[in-house]
Amino acid sequence: MNYIPISPNERDAMLATVGVKKLDDLFNDIPAKHRFPKLDLPPALTEMEAAASLAELAGSNDTTRDLVSFLGAGAYNHYIPAAVDHILRRGEFYTAYTPYQPEISQGTLQAIFEYQSLIATLTGMDVSNASHYDGATAVAEAVNMAYAQFRGKRTKVIISPTVHPQYRATLRT
Repeated sequence: MNYIPISPNERDAMLATVGVKKLDDLFNDIPAKHRFPKLDLPPALTEMEAAASLAELAGSNDTTRDLVSFLGAGAYNHYIPAAVDHILRRGEFYTAYTPYQPEISQGTLQAIFEYQSLIATLTGMDVSNASHYDGATAVAEAVNMAYAQFRGKRTKVIISPTVHPQYRATLRT
């Protein structure tokens, strides 16, 4: 039992609990010829060799760069800057929660504020928000804000048919 941090005594106690004497006894119901079949694997490759081999295999596939694709319910054919991958790997951005400890999270709060301010300026909107769990939550919050803005005088919301079907379902709930 490699890689399991137990002592031999603990292992023996576990095996006794399930009624066997040794680990191999757990596999007695499986015919011997099927327990550890010889695998016909190619020779081992380095990480770089494996990556090159997989890239070559993938090169024979048709991709959404080559064909029209309707996957994604509208989220396709868009450019993602290389910096996005780096930013998303930062621990501060692993969660949608807004950090509420400014003495610890001042940089993240500043980045969110700057982003929201820029979006408001670019769109000409009075407000924007960059701290939602997902698109469905953001759409629901936008509808709630619009409803509050009109103090209930308007009770209907027009939703574009291009809005993601799951977001539309969230609005119906």
